[in-house]
Amino acid sequence: MIIINNNVIKKIYRKIKEYDTILIARHVGPDPDAIASTIALRDSIRLTFPNKEVYAIGLSVAKFKFYGVLDKVEPEKCRNSLLMVLDVPNISRVDGIENIEYKEILKIDHHPAEDIKGPVDWTDETSCSTCQMVAELILKSPLKLDSKIASNLYMGIVSDSDRFLLSYTTSKTFKIVYELLKKSHIDFVPLYGYLYDRSIDEIRFQGYLSSNIKITENGLGYIIIPNDIIKEYNVDIATPSNLINNFNYVREIIVWTFITEDVKNKVYKVSIRSRGPIINKTASKYNGGGHKYASGAKLTNEQEIEDFIHDLDNLCEKYKRATISNI
Repeated sequence: MIIINNNVIKKIYRKIKEYDTILIARHVGPDPDAIASTIALRDSIRLTFPNKEVYAIGLSVAKFKFYGVLDKVEPEKCRNSLLMVLDVPNISRVDGIENIEYKEILKIDHHPAEDIKGPVDWTDETSCSTCQMVAELILKSPLKLDSKIASNLYMGIVSDSDRFLLSYTTSKTFKIVYELLKKSHIDFVPLYGYLYDRSIDEIRFQGYLSSNIKITENGLGYIIIPNDIIKEYNVDIATPSNLINNFNYVREIIVWTFITEDVKNKVYKVSIRSRGPIINKTASKYNGGGHKYASGAKLTNEQEIEDFIHDLDNLCEKYKRATISNI
């Protein structure tokens, strides 16, 4: 059996029953976990309660269209709505809620808690993904499940756990996946094509990353990716963050970061990963945050980039010294 907090599951289900209009949102710049959890929960509520108006909101992302279509909603429809935010702990990063006046907010998230507070706040940092949490909610409540919902949840879990390779994967993750597959009977093998299909441009771009990443003596790997390189390799601004987990087992690095120029928004988007040092506090210092070993940030100029790299390198140095002293 799956062991979960049944109390919070009951509270969430009661809130869903209470509202006729429900909005489901996630963070800006979504990944598969954010998109899949949002659409899966929307479709499950619609399947369970056909008379409710349920909308998955936020900007559409073309490469994630196989998860389903997002919704546009008129602000006047939302005044007495329940806003459910998924996979995001801070209100400033919730996508699509500008000019919307909702009645209550409810959160389901696996990141460390920040400023989103409502009558129900389900934060579980031990969960590998928000899709894992939504799967728990559906499996342990009267919410309904079909093959498309199960497929989306499975892909979100696989993606955010990096195929069950990351430390956030637990026995509970495998129990939930087992129950999900057992109940839905989905053929999961073809789903991997949606997650891991790559263009030759992306493969060549990965080669560029491998050839140009700099590695310090303390074990920090970093690369600054100007917009010209993004154009040259015919990839998009999100590609570096999609490829960062591929560097997980490079022997010489313990922390690695990709710093990508975003000309449109006049910032540098940063992805950070770690195989030991806790990085989310450093990320928070630079307009970001996230998990202990997987975070993001935003930098605005060359001096911030220099300071950020320096801080990460110091973090690696302290970690190595502490590790050696404990041997």
